[in-house]
Amino acid sequence: MGRVGTIARRTFLVGAAAIAGGVAFGVYKVRRPHENPLKAGAGEAAMTPYVFIDGEGVTLITPRADSGQGAYSVQAMLLAEELDVDLDAVRIDPGPPAPAYWNTAFAPEAAEFMIPAAGVMQSVTETAVGVMLKLAGVQVTGGSSTVPDGYEKLRAAAASARETLKQAVADDTGVARADLGTESGAVILPDGTRRPYTELVDLVAGKEPIADVALRDPSQWRYLGQPVERLDMVAKCTGTQDYGIDAVVEGMVHAAIFLNPAQGGGIDGFDATEAKSMRGVRDVLPVTGGVAVIADNTWRAMQAARKVQANWTPAPMPDTMAGHWQVLGESFTEDRQDSRKRDDGDMEAALAGGEVLTAEYRAPYVAHAPLEPISAIMRVTDTGAEVWTGTQIPRFIQNNVAKIVGIEPDDVVVHALMTGGSFGHRLEDEVVKRAAEIAVQMKGTPVKLTYSREEDMLHDFPRHIAMARLRGKVAGGQVEALDLDIAAPSVTASQMARQGQSVPGPDSQIPAGAWNAPLAIPHFRVTAYRAPELAPVSSWRSVGASYGGFFQNAALDELIHAAGADPLEERLRLCNDDVTRKVLEAVGEMSSWSGVLGDGKGRGIAQTTSFGVSCAEVVEVSQTERGIRIDKVWVAADVGRVLDPVNFENQVQGGVVWGLGHAMNCEITYEGGVAQQSNYHAHEGMRLHQCPEIEVRGLENGPRVLGVGEPPVPPAAPALAAAIFAATGTRLREMPFNKFVEFA
Repeated sequence: MGRVGTIARRTFLVGAAAIAGGVAFGVYKVRRPHENPLKAGAGEAAMTPYVFIDGEGVTLITPRADSGQGAYSVQAMLLAEELDVDLDAVRIDPGPPAPAYWNTAFAPEAAEFMIPAAGVMQSVTETAVGVMLKLAGVQVTGGSSTVPDGYEKLRAAAASARETLKQAVADDTGVARADLGTESGAVILPDGTRRPYTELVDLVAGKEPIADVALRDPSQWRYLGQPVERLDMVAKCTGTQDYGIDAVVEGMVHAAIFLNPAQGGGIDGFDATEAKSMRGVRDVLPVTGGVAVIADNTWRAMQAARKVQANWTPAPMPDTMAGHWQVLGESFTEDRQDSRKRDDGDMEAALAGGEVLTAEYRAPYVAHAPLEPISAIMRVTDTGAEVWTGTQIPRFIQNNVAKIVGIEPDDVVVHALMTGGSFGHRLEDEVVKRAAEIAVQMKGTPVKLTYSREEDMLHDFPRHIAMARLRGKVAGGQVEALDLDIAAPSVTASQMARQGQSVPGPDSQIPAGAWNAPLAIPHFRVTAYRAPELAPVSSWRSVGASYGGFFQNAALDELIHAAGADPLEERLRLCNDDVTRKVLEAVGEMSSWSGVLGDGKGRGIAQTTSFGVSCAEVVEVSQTERGIRIDKVWVAADVGRVLDPVNFENQVQGGVVWGLGHAMNCEITYEGGVAQQSNYHAHEGMRLHQCPEIEVRGLENGPRVLGVGEPPVPPAAPALAAAIFAATGTRLREMPFNKFVEFA
């Protein structure tokens, strides 16, 4: 069956799944909203899953996790815009884990991977995926989805609450709802009388929310699209912001973990005699893969953990990094092919005869390493469990704790707390699982488990390792053929296996950031190969696109150079997407792109589409006596609509620094299954003196409103590599680059 036939068949099956879901569960079940998880008592009104009012004020529910990216603020802005409340007058709360907070924004990208085409097939598939996500109540923060998930949903919820409040006043006064207004948390009568929302609780309690309210035109917005101070800005600037690691529960004890240093290895007995004799130590308990020390404070628990003598079993991975790379190199075989999402033209005919350019590219494991080490407080009783932690997956936590404790998921209360960084780290819940294993052995006592920095990095699930191989051809000063093979373990399979789930079908993250390049190269093919599992891995900021963008852009740069063409002009010539064309033109204009600079200076350009966002970057470097200095970076990204311009700029700048720093300096290497980098000194990001000036422009030409937390990361590494080549003639095909060049 040809490629079109394969796509059509897959579309039919996925579309049929949606229809079957409607039949099996009932169309009403698919369409109806989930039950409101907010429980109101006397003097309280849970108006929608996102708006809670009592006599003290208005609480906005912001269920997408905040790990420093401003997620709480933008969710509050979306709600406040339609509810007509002042941001500085509201309380925010992440709310309880619940199906009502399912993430609507994962469907478009999942559908795009299944069906690489717009139109009816894309729409049908997107609907099918959305149905499955809704029925499963998937509450996850990730994939730069907070803004696209909440853009209409949160505003609609707030508008519904606003009109319901107005109707309550209309019923109470006899004034038509259409004649009432709202302002700063109050309903306004025609004579100017103000009825504060807090005084309407009894009138709206139990009232059915008014649905299908028209949303306001952007010309009426007070917050969205305007420079607004983030809600957490003062607390973070004054050091008063509380994070998960700061949480305290009365009567709690402290725990530290000592796990097998070899990732994935087990334990075959231990001797805790010396540890138990140390000051403040209460007990040493077994947990999966190691032991936990219980003490009267975290420091004493961590010190005692070092004194435990354990017999470790080996990790199920190659003993050396050479072995890891060998497995990848041996995975470019037909039986390992996972997907071929791009197959334009006739590659075999194009590469037959004449000079073929070949190259191999490598991307290493890299750690998440957020500033705040992972921690969790757990209390288990005979009737339930309670968890306090920073997380992006609260409903998974409910299920996993329930399994460990032997209770129902609804009997697990999860308090989602602010986190000091994540980059994908909080998509895992191993710290919660270990805390549950400890707490179930100490029923009734709250246990606070805190990983040391070393334990956190040693047992992080890093970005998956990847390798790519290029075959390409140029003709007449233009790029003619680009054939890119990418091999990597499945991050999705590794991650979901720890949740007790399997994911059928290809892993979209293996070729992410490469297969969907908006380029009309006559012969363009991207093939993904699934390598066997090596080290256990997880989602890392921009996931597969973090290396896919490097592979695709680096390969394209080599071909453009071989053709003797200009990197920007050739990308513009090949570009087959209007949004991306404007992004490339913008970054060219911003940087005053003029080709070769000379005098030890060089510029590189890269463009990657990830999470629906087209992002292009130009990096300028200088060759100095101390090494390569990054002078300036220009970035243009199109997210459809920029809702928070100040935070947009911060997110883009942060993504560039993250992408550059890891490309320059970072990797995790394993020896005997043990990560050789256990702290920041060995996994060093960009230093302050190395940070360049970063100029940002947000474009609004795209058809959808999208997020920008991850898209600035993928273009950073290839743009830097291209700039270094332009300045020095050194071609970089493997990260980190400090293996081959010095940085000032």
